[in-house]
Amino acid sequence: MGAGLSYSRIGSAALLLVGAALILRPWELPPNPGPAAADAFVLRAVDGDTLEARVGGAVEDVRLIGVDTPETVDPDEPVQCFGHRASRFTSRRAERRRARLVFGVERRDAYGRLLAYAYIGHRMLNEELVRRGFARTLAIAPNTRYQALFRRLELKAARAGRGLWGRCRP
Repeated sequence: MGAGLSYSRIGSAALLLVGAALILRPWELPPNPGPAAADAFVLRAVDGDTLEARVGGAVEDVRLIGVDTPETVDPDEPVQCFGHRASRFTSRRAERRRARLVFGVERRDAYGRLLAYAYIGHRMLNEELVRRGFARTLAIAPNTRYQALFRRLELKAARAGRGLWGRCRP
């Protein structure tokens, strides 16, 4: 009788494991995307919302998540109002400095750029761009972790007429 009870428990445990595997489907999980953050050295600001940085042993373009600064480098677009100032701000804040890149859920965009929140010291560059009026918010799912914060900062900057909000026509 004791052996029958044992087999019953083993059978139940096996059934539970098979059921869990069918529900969780571990074979369908994406491969490990790597670390959620990395240390980097910013070589230059490409424009207000894009950096070129050494990450590990590679030089990468890094697109700042959640923000959109006025265009300065798109050959098909004219330089937009406040674009040069946003680029200079990013350049002064980040170039030739160490940064901590915290990656988004989606790691790369359609152009192959890393998508990240960039911390220079203890400050998030993405947040500073919006707070000071150098950028508008840009929410692209699934990378929307700080979107509510960015939106609040954008509204405050717009109300105060900071940066592009006080100098550019909508």
